[in-house]
Parts: sequence; C-alpha cells; structure tokens
Amino acid sequence: MRALPIIILFVVATIQKSHSQTSDYSGIEKTVSYYLEGGTNNNFETLKKAFHENATMKFIRNGEYKEVKVIPYFKKAMRPGPKQDRITKISRIDISGNVANAKIELIYGAKTYVDYMNLIKIDGIWKIVGKIYSKK
Repeated sequence: MRALPIIILFVVATIQKSHSQTSDYSGIEKTVSYYLEGGTNNNFETLKKAFHENATMKFIRNGEYKEVKVIPYFKKAMRPGPKQDRITKISRIDISGNVANAKIELIYGAKTYVDYMNLIKIDGIWKIVGKIYSKK
C-alpha cells in the first residue's frame, strides 16, 4: 500500500514531463517554421521572428570558413519576389532542458541544403541562436 503514492507521483511526473516536452517540441516547430516560411516566401519579417537578435550563421564557402550575424545577412540577401520552388522538412528535433537542436532539409531540385539550428528557450520562447549549414 505504501508503494501506491510513489507510483502515483512517478506517473504524474512522467505525464508532466511528457506534456512539457510536447509543448517545447511545438514551440520549436513554430520557431523553425518562421525561418522556413520566411525563406520560402521571401519574407524577411517572418524569417526574422525565428532568430535571436545576436544569432550567428557559420558555413564554408569556396573552401573558406565564414561567420556572419544572421539578421543583417538575411536582410541584405533577401529580395521580395516569387515564392521559392523548394521542399522543406524538419528531420529531427532534440531537446535537452532549455536548449535544443533542429536538423532541417531544404531541397531545391537536385540540390539539398542541410541546416542545423541551435535554439535556446528565452523567457518561454524558443529562438534560434546559431545556424550551420552544408550543401549535399
């Protein structure tokens, strides 16, 4: 009979943790969707919602390591225009407390880009703080 309260506490804690992870997963999907929708629709204001103001992007271009601030980079690079012809997919989300990583695939015909987004939950809102990417 003494084991029953312990079992009940365990079940309640498991349910709460599961609910919290589901909520975090949804929050991360929402943040990443701002990035994907903004990029697909060439809408900088939507894309900007995904990133922390100090987010960085790191990549290799022409054999050289590059590191830029995300928001100024996209503000300069994005131009209004027709919707991008691409397929986007969130391949994986890994959550550990208030940090997470999301793997995203962006398919443009024969070219596929893979983005790894590092996110932090700040004041209850998930924001991308770092992006690295590669072309397959």
